[in-house]
Amino acid sequence: MNYSDVITIEPGKRGGKPCIRGLRITVYDVLEYLASGMSHADVLREFPYLTEEDIRACLAYAADRERKADISNA
Repeated sequence: MNYSDVITIEPGKRGGKPCIRGLRITVYDVLEYLASGMSHADVLREFPYLTEEDIRACLAYAADRERKADISNA
């Protein structure tokens, strides 16, 4: 998935952390909710302005960061 249209980074917003579509919810926020046991449906119900594509973009972004960390540590 190409997450670059969904994940945005703005220096003045949320300390420059990666956010979803310029909103004030970060990739970390979504990943933390999922890690705590919330389902995709739970997250979408709690944050109705998010979409399933937003959640998949967060997961793809995290996977890409992990892949890049593995490469730089090799």
